[in-house]
This record gives sequence, C-alpha cells and structure tokens, in this order.
Amino acid sequence: MGGTEGGLSRRSVFGLAATVAVGLSACGRSDDASSGPDTAAPSEAEAIAKDAYIFGFPLVLMDVTRAAAEAATPANRFQHAAALPTPQRRDVVRLNLDTLYSAAWLDVRAEPMVLQVPAMDGRYWLMQFMDAWTNTVHNPSSVRPQAKSGAPYTYAVVGPGWSGTLPDGVTPLPVPTPTVWLVGRIQVDGAADLPAVRAIQQQLRLAPLSDWTAGRQAPTASPAPQGDSTPPAKQVAELGARDFFDRMCALMATNPPAPDDAPAMKRFATIGITPGGEVVGLSEGELAAAVDTARQQIPVYLDPKSINENGWTFDPAIGTYGTTYLQRATVAWKGLGANLPEDAIYPTLFATAGANGTTGRFRLHFPPGQTPPVAAFWSLTAYDADSYLMPNPAGIYAIGHQTPVVPNPDGSVDLAIQHDDPGPAVPLGNWLPIPASGQFSLTMRLYAPKDEAIQGHWQPPPLTPVS
Repeated sequence: MGGTEGGLSRRSVFGLAATVAVGLSACGRSDDASSGPDTAAPSEAEAIAKDAYIFGFPLVLMDVTRAAAEAATPANRFQHAAALPTPQRRDVVRLNLDTLYSAAWLDVRAEPMVLQVPAMDGRYWLMQFMDAWTNTVHNPSSVRPQAKSGAPYTYAVVGPGWSGTLPDGVTPLPVPTPTVWLVGRIQVDGAADLPAVRAIQQQLRLAPLSDWTAGRQAPTASPAPQGDSTPPAKQVAELGARDFFDRMCALMATNPPAPDDAPAMKRFATIGITPGGEVVGLSEGELAAAVDTARQQIPVYLDPKSINENGWTFDPAIGTYGTTYLQRATVAWKGLGANLPEDAIYPTLFATAGANGTTGRFRLHFPPGQTPPVAAFWSLTAYDADSYLMPNPAGIYAIGHQTPVVPNPDGSVDLAIQHDDPGPAVPLGNWLPIPASGQFSLTMRLYAPKDEAIQGHWQPPPLTPVS
C-alpha cells in the first residue's frame, strides 16, 4: 500500500505493551507426514504450499494481532487511544495525527454484539469492521451512517448462523466470520481537542445483545497501552513453516474460507491443508522452501489497479479482496487494517533530500480548486527513512488538518517542504519540515475522498525541487 494511515504493519493498531508468545493450535498432524490420500508430487506440492501460505497469511497475522490485543484487553471490549503520537514513539510506523482510535476484537459466536455511536455534531468518524480474513465488511461513518435511525446510531454485529430478533432501531451488520476486528476512528483537531474526543470515546457503547436488551452496564473500556512488544508481523515471520500451517488449519475451522474460495481449498486439500486438517506429503525442507518463496513474493506484488500520479502512488482497490489472494496478503503485509477507498486513500511519495547536489528544499503547488477533493478533510504528513515521525524544532509533523493551509490570493496553494524554517513569507500552516538530507516520504490522507480522487481523475501535484 506504500503508506497507510498508521502503522498497522508493524504493530497492532495501538502498539500493545505486552510481549506475547505465539500459542500454536496444532491441527492434529500425524506422525507420517508423507502419508495421506491424493497427495501431490513434491514439486507441485511445494507450489501448492506456497500458494496456501499466501492464502492464509492474512488470517494468521490477524489472529496473532488479536492475541496481542487480548493480552491487554479482553474480547468484546473497547480499547481507547488517548494521546496524539510524537516522534519519540517508535513502536508503530506511519502514525497519523488526524484521528484517535477506539478498537475492539469481537467474538460473535454466542450472540451479536451491539455497538452504539453517539452524535458527534459534524465531527468525522468511521467504524470499520473487518472479518478474520482482513476484508472490510462494514464501514458506517459520519459521511454514511448506514443506520435505521438517527444519532445515536445503534448497530448489531451478527455472526454466521445466528437467528433471533433485534430490538427496534438496531441496524444489523452481518459478518461472515465469528472473529471481527472493529477499528473506530474519531477526528481530533489537535492537542486542545483531546478532552472532547476522550469524552466522545466514553460515550461509545459495546455490549452483548443479551446485556443490551436487559439494560446491563457494559464493561469499562481500557486505555490503549503503548510499548515495544514483538510486532505481530515479526511473530508470524518467526513461526516455523509447519507451525504456520498448523495454526492456519486450526483457524480455518473457526473462521472458514468464503464459498468463492472453494477451488483454492480443493487444491490445498491435496496436501492436507483443510479446516482442522494437517499438512502431508512435504518434508520440513520442502515446506520451508515454499514459505520462503511466498515471503519473497508477497512484499513485491503490485496491484495492476494501483495509481501512480506525479510520483504519488496508492491502490484504489483495497479493503475487500475476493479471490485476489496475493493482493490480500500484500496489503496485510504492508498495512494490516486497510480501509475501503470510499473511506480513505493514502497517496504516498518517496524522495531524497540533498540528492545530486540539490538544496533539499521542495514545493508542492496546488492550482486553484485542486487541493485534495474530500467530503471530510485531508492532511499531509512527513516521515523519515524508517517511516517514523521526525523531530524538528517547530514541532510540526503534519499540515492541512490541525494546521490549515493558507491559499494564495488566486486560490492556489503552495506548500514548502524543507528542513529549515522558510521564514515569514510562508504561512506556518504551509510549511512541513523534512530531514536536511537523506530519504523521507510524504503521505496525503484523504478522509471520505470524492470519486475523482479514488478514480485517479484528480492528481496530486509533483514534488518540485527548489534551487
């Protein structure tokens, strides 16, 4: 994805503090791994195992992320972020300064979970629901509440196979897997706005349907811990090949593949990879080779639908994946928790300051009426070579939202992208500091982007060096 809204590729959404051991749920492997009906020839079996790893990687990464979160906060309970990030925070990459997160891992096997979102008086919010395979299955927001009645908006997350009656005014949100990741985002307009957003977070309600209908008090939400636990992606990378497939098999028994996955599952079954199954027909070396090949292939995949305009790239076809398994794995690898484009897109540009004798000063020029087209708001954030926020004396890490840009008399907008203070000729809101030299990147965040941005008809301007 090349620049997501906030670091889910390195940590769970909050960068959980607890160090979590990966508990493996074995699939019941037999002693003789070479036995089994309809086993494929070794070379073909390795290719199948490689494809199965790509298929199952998002499922396993989601589960490891869930386990990390539930080490600090039980299932079906909110965890609220309370502070804006600073450059000192190094547990999460590509942090955003636009929203505070309120997240929960839902288990809807027993009954639906009810979510109530309060009125926010024009403030942007989004409640993203992802199934166990990383597909965004629902996305109510301030732009599209998708509710039966007005605020407060009340939803019921309904798991597969549940039958019953919901209270009047409750909007059902059916989900295909019993494991669901709810990631809520609420607009925050700078440090002075934090108390107001924290008060809104405390008005979010999340409770089992039985508690909701009985009027019982929902459990207290937890603050979001911050720490340096082993990133979920690293935990998955450290899994042995057979341990990975064991966990994948066990998870598929609880969160089954979609009906459209049937052809792939029929192929995987030839080497024993089924819900609750076991890998057969491959040695440890062959399995390891298949996994190595998959892990080389996933990060370099480029979706043919990706848009590259003036050096800015983004993928307008993420958030739900169907049978494009390699794209699904790549997005999970680079930025677990990707939104649907209708909710947010993140054009990202990589550059080098001071390269080839240049000054390290750049400009972005938006012609009149050509700032990012959004129904909510937009921002521009700078990151260092490692995708972290960069310390600078001015304490400016993003512009466009908390620090609005100032247009020229003709309605155009010029932004100074440089290390040194450009002086009084440039309004404070139009200066974004970058390193004096070396690699850096910029990410635009368009919240509720308009169709012309999603479809690539609007183009971000080029980053132009200044002599």
